[in-house]
Amino acid sequence: MALSVAIVGAGIGGLTAALALATRGHDVTLIERRTGFGETGAGIQLSPNASRVLIDLGLGPALRRAAAEPDRVVVRALGSGDAIGEVALGSFMRGRFGAPYCVLHRAGLQTILLDAVRGRAGIRLLVGRTATAFGSGPDGAVVTVAGAGGAVETLAADVIVGADGLWSATRAAIGDRRHPVYRGVAAWRATIPREAAPAELQGNDTGLWLGRAGHVVHYPIDGGRLVNIVALERRRAPVEGWSAPGEASALLHRFRHAAPALAALLAAPTGWLLWSLFDLSAKTLAHGRVALIGDAAHPVLPFLAQGGALAIEDAAALAAAVSTRADAPAALAAYASDRLARVRRVQKEARRNARLYHARGLVALARNRVMRRLGPAGMAERYAWLYDWRAPS
Repeated sequence: MALSVAIVGAGIGGLTAALALATRGHDVTLIERRTGFGETGAGIQLSPNASRVLIDLGLGPALRRAAAEPDRVVVRALGSGDAIGEVALGSFMRGRFGAPYCVLHRAGLQTILLDAVRGRAGIRLLVGRTATAFGSGPDGAVVTVAGAGGAVETLAADVIVGADGLWSATRAAIGDRRHPVYRGVAAWRATIPREAAPAELQGNDTGLWLGRAGHVVHYPIDGGRLVNIVALERRRAPVEGWSAPGEASALLHRFRHAAPALAALLAAPTGWLLWSLFDLSAKTLAHGRVALIGDAAHPVLPFLAQGGALAIEDAAALAAAVSTRADAPAALAAYASDRLARVRRVQKEARRNARLYHARGLVALARNRVMRRLGPAGMAERYAWLYDWRAPS
């Protein structure tokens, strides 16, 4: 039975949910407060559990044009530059899990999804609208939407999906009034042309540099034409917003003991943007006719590169749940029950990696020894439980 679904938020999770639901024959209204789209200066990693969903939605050719597939993750000591270990990606991921491990610009992924949404019958996109109130009852749900000019309208739906991110307004509609918690880490991000990176870091690898001061990740995006750089440091107080400007001199001072190649990489960008890392343990993913996906449901620290991937998983799982059960509240309850243990496990593993990445002393030595013993394939196999996920049919 076709349902009417109102989705609040047109980020990666909301756009994927709109496509997944429309593909299964549901009528979707997608509500977005912004009038323009874009994810400035940020990359995203899509492991096989996420890329598989997008390929199944018909986005494989567009992904191949926009994304790169690193051959491996090379893990190094931040100070000395010594190799610690590797994680197999590239052909290993395709062969083992049947889907690629992609890296691309967030803006590129959003463009791919937005183009697909605009070309899909059954999806109505409302921009410049803010969801201000929600209601859910036995016979249906409503969402009140305010436009920039002050006009207010009430939209009726069978299901409301909150895809409105970390500071979700929809979260309160399922009875969860908690606020995300700052975890004492800030992330710097920038992109540079590939040729501006040091020669030894221009290859088709993801780099991961671990140290006590913080850690750095870099990988090719935009079809390999750019390099995305993310540097994470401990910081007592959070910065405001998703894109606060950062002073390069402060970052370079923080990582002043970095190995020469990494120091040269960090010196290359002409501008940096900052955001702070927040977390909120998954508790309730749905109630009545309202469900949450992505960061609205379960913010996850980036130490496992699964924030966007989990939002994409949620979208596919939700679409399957409401398409296989006639009763909408029961379908959302099943979605929440099926997802909760998995997203909690991912959150827990991301927190564990946060401790390991910045470890020192004996803990760091043990971490390095395990990476070398497992080898590239073994390191990838540690996360087979994560990468081998399939959307319900």
